[in-house]
Amino acid sequence: MLEKMRDIISRQLGVDANNIELTTSFKDDLDADSLDLFELVMAMEDEFNLEISADEVSDLNTVEDVIEYLKGLGVEA
Repeated sequence: MLEKMRDIISRQLGVDANNIELTTSFKDDLDADSLDLFELVMAMEDEFNLEISADEVSDLNTVEDVIEYLKGLGVEA
């Protein structure tokens, strides 16, 4: 799933996929602002055919947070 997330994140945020690890923070490491995060969430919703509520987005700070969240929804990539 990390490879899939690297692809989505690098596409949406314009960062090198090789710099994305499980511990990568969207705000601290990738300098993502709220609009970037909104677009990233939309891309994940499209990719995995699901909906992520705004309340849950605030808890997704790292790549690992997102992967664990998606796994909790039954998503496997």
